[in-house]
Amino acid sequence: MGLSLCGYDLRAGLFVIRFLLGAAEAGFFPGMILYLTYWFPASTRAKITGAFLVAIPLSSVLGAPISSAILDLEGFGLRGWQWLFLIEGIPAILLGFVVLKYLTDKPADAEWLSPWERQIVSNRIAAEAAHGGEKHSLAAGLVSLKVWLFGLIYFGIVIGVYGMSLWLPQIIKGFGELSNQQVGLITAIPHAFGAGAMVIWGRHSDKAGERVWHMALAAFAGAGGLVASAFLASAPIVALSAMTFAAIGIYSALPVFWTLPTAILRGTAAAGGIALINSLGNLSGYLGPSMVGYLKDQTGSFQSGLIMLGGFLAMAGLLVFAVTRNRAPERSS
Repeated sequence: MGLSLCGYDLRAGLFVIRFLLGAAEAGFFPGMILYLTYWFPASTRAKITGAFLVAIPLSSVLGAPISSAILDLEGFGLRGWQWLFLIEGIPAILLGFVVLKYLTDKPADAEWLSPWERQIVSNRIAAEAAHGGEKHSLAAGLVSLKVWLFGLIYFGIVIGVYGMSLWLPQIIKGFGELSNQQVGLITAIPHAFGAGAMVIWGRHSDKAGERVWHMALAAFAGAGGLVASAFLASAPIVALSAMTFAAIGIYSALPVFWTLPTAILRGTAAAGGIALINSLGNLSGYLGPSMVGYLKDQTGSFQSGLIMLGGFLAMAGLLVFAVTRNRAPERSS
């Protein structure tokens, strides 16, 4: 039996392809976090990581209206969802070839930099590595208690990202009689503010040479915003303001968080440790939305789910003090 647009075979094929896509994506994010350590010193890493991670909230701001428009396309025997896969997938494939050509493993190999620029960047990274402490093996990184605790902290942050992102449209839909287009536009507001805050907070952390309080305060802000929004559903504008404050906190915590494990992990432990932290955090991609949905079914509202998400963020903010105690502040550049 061949593929059918409405049959089981097509669904099974899509599930397999989606699994393979996830498997291919699994190494991308931790690989990029590690890659940034090869190019940028620790004193500027929050700003740089924020510039990279800002794509997450911006994709929520721009992705919804663009995807909605593409879904309306019909032609050449393809339906809207097929055009969506093609149009949004082709740029990633083309950029893959650009990456292979222009992004080298180390600054010393980048032909698009002048010899003087290559030397400056390489010397700065080498000087930092020379004073960065002992390198550890892959096995040591994977069994490190600190790495697992970092994974728990990251879980607490990312569960807020996934939980809010997936349920925010439905929460906003409950504010009143709103069309899907209106819901999409309103949903973009918290993500837009979060994107700006992510960049600003990362720069401030670099300038201050401080990480722990920047990470904790952002997590606490995210927790406070989510919990406040849980009790403000009857006042849509105030509730949206609380959700926006939550998005600002959640997104601001991300780039500062990644400065912490990348500052202590050296050698092959860095690759395995970052991947483990990322894997533990991304478990929240399933658990967060599922838990919110379960609590919504049990209680009839999003209140308990939002409080639960806020609790995880507060846990992340508190736990970072225990994991990083006795850590010396970084020098700002």
